[in-house]
Amino acid sequence: MAEYGTIRDVAGSAAANIDAGLRAHMNKVYGTMSVGMFITFLAAWAISGLAVTTDPSQAAAQMPNGKLLTSLGVALYASPLKWVVMFAPLAFVFGLSAAINKMSAATAQTVFYIFATVMGVSISSIFLVFTGYSIIQIFLVTSIAFAGLSLWGYTTQKDISGWGSFLIMGVIGLVVASIVNIWLASPAIMFAVSAIGVLIFAGLTAYDTQRIKTEYVAHAHHGDTEWLGKAAIMGALSLYLNFINMFMMLLSLFGNRE
Repeated sequence: MAEYGTIRDVAGSAAANIDAGLRAHMNKVYGTMSVGMFITFLAAWAISGLAVTTDPSQAAAQMPNGKLLTSLGVALYASPLKWVVMFAPLAFVFGLSAAINKMSAATAQTVFYIFATVMGVSISSIFLVFTGYSIIQIFLVTSIAFAGLSLWGYTTQKDISGWGSFLIMGVIGLVVASIVNIWLASPAIMFAVSAIGVLIFAGLTAYDTQRIKTEYVAHAHHGDTEWLGKAAIMGALSLYLNFINMFMMLLSLFGNRE
């Protein structure tokens, strides 16, 4: 009986350590993601401020909604450079995913923050197209929805790992449809992509949260702090992308334009 009690105490202590480690791991994931979000929106706001002017003598072009663009604004939104700005975040995601095993956790975190800055430049046009109140309103709605979905993914006892392949195929379909619609410019396709995209990234938010939790529990016994550090960065990247995409699609659906 004494031996059984000792084994039970050891098992209980190990479980408690894993629970404490999991909380710290998830805090790091959400903390890194939150810093990335702050950097993104700060960069987007700053760049949009440099891209627009109220002085006609400094204007290089005028948008259909009447906003005057500086030479920087023209370069970012009306020149071939816009394609680089548009697809740069996608290239960063693929590059970070491919090179993460060769990086240290600190380097991966720095690259993630650089990526967040590039994403901010890429989405900076929202401050030229949508009203500031609308952007804040949709951001708050997205935050509430994201928090609820992530909490459900973390606490549910249901195994939703089977959602992964279906959701990833959905994301690929969205990317293809979005690229095709760059040339078609169809409002119907844009509406469909945004509506379906909200559902897909909502599902990915819950799925990725559970995946991050499951991966930590599976590797916690090995004590590989370097791997866990990089796993936290990649987890933050996954949730960050889900949030940004859900926000942009909700803004496209319900945002008030200038």
